[in-house]
Amino acid sequence: MKIIAALCSAFIWGSGQLINKQILKGLVFFLLQSVLVFVELSTGTLNVLMGVIEPTFRNCGYFTKGLWGLITLGEIPRLGSATLVYDHSILLMIGGIISTMVLLLFIFVWIWNIRDAYKSRMVIEQGGKVSSVQYVKNLWERSFEYIMITPGTILVLFISVIPVLFSIAVAFTNYNRNAIPPRFIIEWVGFRTFSDIMNIPIWSSTFVRVLVWTVCWAFISTLTAYGLGLLQAVLINAKGIRFKAMWRGILILPWAVPTMVSLLIFRTMFHREGAFNQLLMNSGIISEAIPFLSNTFWARTVVILVNMWLSFPFYMALISGVMTSISPELYEAVEIDGGNSWHKFRYISMPTILTATSPLIVMGITGNFNSFSTIFFITEGGPLNPAYQMAGTTDLLITWIFKLTLDQRMYNYASAISILIFIVIAAITAINLMRTRAFKEE
Repeated sequence: MKIIAALCSAFIWGSGQLINKQILKGLVFFLLQSVLVFVELSTGTLNVLMGVIEPTFRNCGYFTKGLWGLITLGEIPRLGSATLVYDHSILLMIGGIISTMVLLLFIFVWIWNIRDAYKSRMVIEQGGKVSSVQYVKNLWERSFEYIMITPGTILVLFISVIPVLFSIAVAFTNYNRNAIPPRFIIEWVGFRTFSDIMNIPIWSSTFVRVLVWTVCWAFISTLTAYGLGLLQAVLINAKGIRFKAMWRGILILPWAVPTMVSLLIFRTMFHREGAFNQLLMNSGIISEAIPFLSNTFWARTVVILVNMWLSFPFYMALISGVMTSISPELYEAVEIDGGNSWHKFRYISMPTILTATSPLIVMGITGNFNSFSTIFFITEGGPLNPAYQMAGTTDLLITWIFKLTLDQRMYNYASAISILIFIVIAAITAINLMRTRAFKEE
């Protein structure tokens, strides 16, 4: 009998619950199936079945057309302004992803409906009683947390997950400036884009060089900012320093000023005719202007220094807070044992600071891996290098993607590189987090 209840619910949602005399629950499941069927029929399938329109997948209902569009990406390009019927591959892909996600939610409910009918019938056959009202109460008590986070999860699914899935899907197509819909139909090309990045010399060499610089930038910019913040925090919290609040307020100003304003000012000051060159030449230190932004070495040095200036106040404030929580009795114990200031820092302050801030160092490295503003507003990825494919010598992977997307319209390559960035960042983050003391203690 429990098999019959499950099979009935598999074809008509809620019918198994009606057999189990759970009328309310059965009506809810049947209503959900009715919504699914209504949407599919009212958006085209009914007209196809009645012979009103041509029986093609393009003319079928929302879910059928969505799956067809995601698989084929269309069949008819727009050849001219007179073309009335044509397919837009990108719209079909987005619609297909959305319809697939919605269909998966309905499939989840369908499976839930079958399992519920089977389990409820099993309870009845064992002499137990089932009630729709009691089921709702038990569900609310057992799964309250899941019920509360479900609306937010669905919202995140459609606002965040679907765009990510679209970006991933583009990497497996030929969507670029040579195939822009609706004039062209985009095609699935599998891993050909990744193969081009790895095997075509101009792409592979550019990717490797930009990746190496991105990794160096992520670690150097984070560690320099952290080191300067640590130094300032230690100095401010040292004995004998007066007006600590005033010094802390002054040093936090670079972080308080809007980042874009600071970056544009620094770009002007590091220009060939900017303030730094004028000051150095007027002082007699140099005889000709230093190419701060047009030389690879100087450009990379400048962006690292600017990032250090903008980022160190965050770490200074963070480390200062950690240091104020350290018990003075620990420092007194070091003094009793004959230790000096270095011993206090080495054996008390530094271990405590690293334990509290090491996860944030990892987050800083990850954040600088995708640091767009500092590079773009200071050097715009330059100086240019003819050996690079559409990139400059200070371009990070993220700024290279920006250029490939907006300037060059190489969407499939940009998407593929984004996936590679995710893989690299995930690996670096996982390795660093697992090696931190805070992670091990957790």
